[in-house]
Amino acid sequence: MTAATATPATLPAPARRLGVVAGLRHTATLSWRSLVQIKHNPMELLDLSIQPVMFVLLFTYVFGTAIAGSSGDYLRFMLPGIMVQNALFATMTTGFGLNQDLTRGVFDRLRALPIARWAPLAGRILADTVKQAWSIALLLAVGMILGFRVGNGLLGVLAAFALLLAFTLAASWISVLVGVLVNEPEKVQIFGFMVIFPLTFTSNIFVPTERMPGWLQHWVEINPVTIVADALRGLLVTGPVAGPVAQTLLWAVGLAAVFAPLAVRALRRRV
Repeated sequence: MTAATATPATLPAPARRLGVVAGLRHTATLSWRSLVQIKHNPMELLDLSIQPVMFVLLFTYVFGTAIAGSSGDYLRFMLPGIMVQNALFATMTTGFGLNQDLTRGVFDRLRALPIARWAPLAGRILADTVKQAWSIALLLAVGMILGFRVGNGLLGVLAAFALLLAFTLAASWISVLVGVLVNEPEKVQIFGFMVIFPLTFTSNIFVPTERMPGWLQHWVEINPVTIVADALRGLLVTGPVAGPVAQTLLWAVGLAAVFAPLAVRALRRRV
């Protein structure tokens, strides 16, 4: 039988176009898949819990008196910054998990299913945002046990949560891009330590800007980590709010505008 006389049964079925509602449902399902994996691999959540709590305890009681005069005063200064640092490191789990799905063929299997093409990536990001919220809440709870007190009430706490999640959601596109480009998950972690580690330690998370060398202060003042930390301090404790919050949102929009298209384009090329 020639191609011209082929029966309809032998012709490929046309691709079915899925609506936004169906795509959101697929995203929620795949996000839940990522969260359920914690039950089988609890170390994934422990990494987001133990390390930040350890940082809070060590810096509060080892460096607190030397830097701020008392551990209580230092905790009020340092905890918002630790929340920012931990959130940025947690974005690396997005790229790490995405790279694992790519290298293990999970994305290839998902492409064979009748689901929205953007659902696997959106599901991964949504699941990691939920993990981020857990980590932020845990840090705040531990800080309050140690003596940290919120100065702007529940509204300030909710605003700080929303701002930090928005910023890290935008920054996670950097991790997504790295996760798509590298061929091994471990290289995502290497990138995190090479970029995020010095970026956070050259901010005012642990030490006030005025106590740093003059040449370093210029960088610290424009460091986006410093800006986000100052915004959280203003919302949770006291200090300027409008300026740091506006700058944080601008950074979030800028990061998403630059890295989201690059990450999506690289993902389409790879899969």
